[in-house]
Amino acid sequence: MDLRLSEAAAFVAGASSGLGRAIARQLLREGCRVAICSRNTERVSAARQWLISETGCDPDAIMALTADVTIEEDVRAAVQAASDQFGGLNLLVTNAGGPPTGQIDDLSMDDWREAIELNLVSTITMSRTALPHLRKAAASGSHASILMITSLSAKQPVPSLYLSNVARAGVQGFSKSLSEEVGADGITVNTILPGYTKTDRLRHLSESLNERTGKSIADIEAGWAASSALKRIGTEDEFAAAATFLLSPRAGFITGVALVVDGGAVKSLL
Repeated sequence: MDLRLSEAAAFVAGASSGLGRAIARQLLREGCRVAICSRNTERVSAARQWLISETGCDPDAIMALTADVTIEEDVRAAVQAASDQFGGLNLLVTNAGGPPTGQIDDLSMDDWREAIELNLVSTITMSRTALPHLRKAAASGSHASILMITSLSAKQPVPSLYLSNVARAGVQGFSKSLSEEVGADGITVNTILPGYTKTDRLRHLSESLNERTGKSIADIEAGWAASSALKRIGTEDEFAAAATFLLSPRAGFITGVALVVDGGAVKSLL
């Protein structure tokens, strides 16, 4: 299926590794021009070279930007740089690293504030900043879309992930509200909720649980796999394929949706 994304300009946050980088790779394969950002200049520059090698794209189709998505000035500068480079912006992928694990007594109020800033406020900031560019694209007849990466924890809370459970649920409320407002402008807004997927973040989570509980990493990962209907952990490519479809004109009549990509781990009916 041709997703009709050729030459679309995308901004993908948190893309030096993991799910953000996987989405950037798939967008490049579809012919997009992509700006990736990360807080770490060395890591995002390395990601850019890796993406060029992986996709064989024109080096001019991929730019690396350094930005801390919790700092509004950084976000504004990065989004403007991407728009200037590509002559506009069609797609925004909001993404940031996951907050620490812990039980209620393990977490300070600073931990709570930092998690809300990292996962909720950054999403709001990126969306508000990109909207003028997306509205301009939509007004010209081009496709425009926002996709927010959250977590299955927004739909089915995960033990020990207090911070993520709360912050990600806030993103869901923001996404649904925003989709109602900007739908008339021709902009789709959706969220994508990854389940247990083979990433560095999942490795860090298993190591944290191993240290706290003494349970082996192999047993922890086996438990995650067993929780899904497919009885396995997902791959970055599987997640990126679903994300790219939601961003594309082929999904132009899908908005306000929370798509869970988890192999059937969430057990709710809706």
